[in-house]
Amino acid sequence: MITAIVFIKAEVARIPEVAEQVAAIRGVSEVYSVTGTIDLIALVRVHSHDEVADVVTRDINTVPGVVGTETHIAFRAYSTHDLEAAFSLGD
Repeated sequence: MITAIVFIKAEVARIPEVAEQVAAIRGVSEVYSVTGTIDLIALVRVHSHDEVADVVTRDINTVPGVVGTETHIAFRAYSTHDLEAAFSLGD
């Protein structure tokens, strides 16, 4: 399994719409709205580098409102903690 972290810059007025459309793409496991110089982070989990290329260039980059993307391929995972627990706010 290949995991790619995709930073997405979107038109400000369309961020929620872009996030929902990206989240619906096959191969995208999660989408987070974030602060900083980017607007969204998408986690892509697929079986091959070719699939990463397809998901990013054919699918994510063509969502209306996406201004640009930057893709990072993960080499190794150092934590097996549940992402929900990692982002929990003191539950």
